[in-house]
Amino acid sequence: MVLVAWIVAIVFFVVAFLGLIYPIIPSVLFIIGGFLLYGLLDTFSQMGWLFWTIQVLFTVLLFGADTIANLFGIKRFDGSNAGGWGSTIGLLVGPFVIPVAGILIGPFIGAVLAELLVTRSGFKQSLKSGVGSLIGFLTSVIVKAVIMIVMIAIFIFFVT
Repeated sequence: MVLVAWIVAIVFFVVAFLGLIYPIIPSVLFIIGGFLLYGLLDTFSQMGWLFWTIQVLFTVLLFGADTIANLFGIKRFDGSNAGGWGSTIGLLVGPFVIPVAGILIGPFIGAVLAELLVTRSGFKQSLKSGVGSLIGFLTSVIVKAVIMIVMIAIFIFFVT
């Protein structure tokens, strides 16, 4: 049964990493789901209160990393809140409209359009905000990947 528990956990972890490319997939839920299913299929005995406390803290960090990195990128390039919202909408819609490349193009176009339509910024400033959103998104992907790797490493440390 231990082998089945590991296989299920690994499948959930792989799906979580796919969430970095397709943000509609809730990565953190698949990470936690992998932990829970492993515990149900094998045992929760190695995953005590310390393990869950650490994982909850990293989960909060994961949620915050996405928002903070995106807003930081846009603000750093003098974008507005509208650019942030446009980037977020583009991030969710982009991969479905333009498969694969939409994950990068969507946030950029969303931020540029939002700046142009809502704040009536000039084209140059709108492009600058779009670049900021792209940099913020790429930064958040890297930060989230590192946090997820650390969460999985902690899991492996506790259960082995």
